[in-house]
Amino acid sequence: MNVFEEKGITHLDLHGEKHQFVKEIIIDFIYRYQDKIPLIIICGNSNKMINLALDVLKQNNIKGSCPRYGILRVEHLG
Repeated sequence: MNVFEEKGITHLDLHGEKHQFVKEIIIDFIYRYQDKIPLIIICGNSNKMINLALDVLKQNNIKGSCPRYGILRVEHLG
């Protein structure tokens, strides 16, 4: 799990992660760093990775946005 901070915001970079582990990685990241929300999840250009990440947020009632293609912003835990 590649986590880093940039401009005061904690980021998770999913490049190189296997699709089958994305749900666990994202949930772990969000709850580990929930005190630092907003968070950024970098999905890259993979439609499958973006959709998997969006599904994780939706299934867990986590509010987020997509400020640009391949980037998700976690804004609030449901």
